[in-house]
Amino acid sequence: MHVMNGIDYLIDTNILIYIVQGNPEVEYFAGEETLAVSYITEMEALGKYNISTLEKQIIGGFLNRCHIIEMNSRIKSLAIEIKQQTRIKLPDAIVAATAIENKLLLVTADKDFERISNLNLLLMNIANG
Repeated sequence: MHVMNGIDYLIDTNILIYIVQGNPEVEYFAGEETLAVSYITEMEALGKYNISTLEKQIIGGFLNRCHIIEMNSRIKSLAIEIKQQTRIKLPDAIVAATAIENKLLLVTADKDFERISNLNLLLMNIANG
């Protein structure tokens, strides 16, 4: 395992969407310069069905401020292990493995992540989320 220098948080796709929508409950993270996302989050956010040009620009602009963590063999192995031990979706297993491998606090509004015991998790309870 290694620590990402200067990076404090790995944000999940739902938090990224809340940030770009201007949700006040995640306002703190909107101003943070120490954010990372998994490549899976980048793909989920930009790969949204019927995404508008404006949405792509806003999401892309926000992602440009984030450190994007790509897949590697350690994340892949850990994601497989998480998938074997929990009933979590594969993209979520990859995001969790990315956070664990890089010793980052995962910020999410998805309660499914609570199933992963060794994950450093900040579960946000977002209204209307």
